[in-house]
Amino acid sequence: MTTHTQHADQLSTTTLLRFATAGSVDDGKSTLVGRLLHDSKSVLTDQLEAVEHASRSRGQEAPDLALLTDGLRAEREQGITIDVAYRYFATPRRRFILADTPGHVQYTRNMVTGASTAELAVVLVDARNGVVEQTRRHAAVAALLRVPHVVLAVNKMDLVDYAEPVFAAIAEEFTAYAASLGVPEITAIPISALAGDNVVEPSAHMDWYGGPTVLEHLETVPVSHDLTACHARFPVQYVIRPQTAEHPDYRGYAGQIAAGAFRVGEAVTVLPSGRTSTIAGIDALGESVDIAWAPQSVTIRLADDIDISRGDLIAPAADAPAVTQDVEATVCHVADQPLSVGQRVLLKHTTRTVKAIVKDIPSRLTLDDLSQHPAPGQLVANDIGRVVVRTAEPLALDAYADSRRTGSFLLIDPADGTTLTAGMAGASFAAAAEPGAAAADDDAEWDF
Repeated sequence: MTTHTQHADQLSTTTLLRFATAGSVDDGKSTLVGRLLHDSKSVLTDQLEAVEHASRSRGQEAPDLALLTDGLRAEREQGITIDVAYRYFATPRRRFILADTPGHVQYTRNMVTGASTAELAVVLVDARNGVVEQTRRHAAVAALLRVPHVVLAVNKMDLVDYAEPVFAAIAEEFTAYAASLGVPEITAIPISALAGDNVVEPSAHMDWYGGPTVLEHLETVPVSHDLTACHARFPVQYVIRPQTAEHPDYRGYAGQIAAGAFRVGEAVTVLPSGRTSTIAGIDALGESVDIAWAPQSVTIRLADDIDISRGDLIAPAADAPAVTQDVEATVCHVADQPLSVGQRVLLKHTTRTVKAIVKDIPSRLTLDDLSQHPAPGQLVANDIGRVVVRTAEPLALDAYADSRRTGSFLLIDPADGTTLTAGMAGASFAAAAEPGAAAADDDAEWDF
């Protein structure tokens, strides 16, 4: 009992890292995740027994650790991953939420889902194949989504005799490519997920490598959850008016603080109306507090009686975002049906959904050389491109570079509610046009 309590206390003081894995088909991603879970003692005995039984029935002597993560029957039968699976595990040093994303080109959209909240992305490369188009695609998605840490895991080193020159050439090519996209930190690690080299335990076969194992890096990479340093933003989810005998005049605005901190007495602006007021009170968990910060869910009361409804945004008067009806953004198209110029869509931004029209698709990204293919006319599934959207009502939209929460949006099919496109407002890549800017970036600049 004591050990359980100690373990709980230990976990309560550890930090949380959200990370995503990505790689081409057959790069060994499921095996890597299975090895991480197995060697970090995060697998239950019955799970391991089931995997050992399934492996024996296939005629395999050693347990196939990929089966620990390929949870869907269709995935197990085909030996591929076809959906994002979230795994939760912990070590004494840190807790982890892992988004395991598929490798097929047609499932690139799933990586967008997995990486959108990630602070680190593990990109797998087969040492025999090197950097392929899908590797570049994953690096581009990580850069677009402003993932601050990228790990290049060069897998299957056992199949190239653990040769250092093979690893060095792949690491150099990938690092140059990712740095050109503005990825601020890239760590390359040579591994064999099947044999367990450099995943949790250091490899005895690669004495030329002196860096961390994958788990060691995951446990020690700096993670900043300090949303209070960002522009303060509060999207209103619900207006609370009890109108009871006890609270006849109570009017509060409930929601989750997306970023920053709010204080009683602070001057605020309500958008898109532009009306101003001051914060009269903040209620959190039934108590009145003087200050609240992201990602707390609170109710804010204002000194003035202003017409506010779901979808409005409360921000500090001195730091309010500009309101616009013309949205320029980089998008990843995730639907099977194309996105075309002139198409009518719904745009969902935080708690606000408005009608919109696609005015222009200026370019589509070519991943081989990062060139822009001008005026493609439409985007098809998994395309990354630039779009210009005109909304029917004004939006208080931040640049995605300033805030991952309030700079992102979805385009939705108004006919059936299908998600069409994931959008990131403002400039596309972090520092592609400014060499050296990535190195100057600091964790504090990132909005998690």
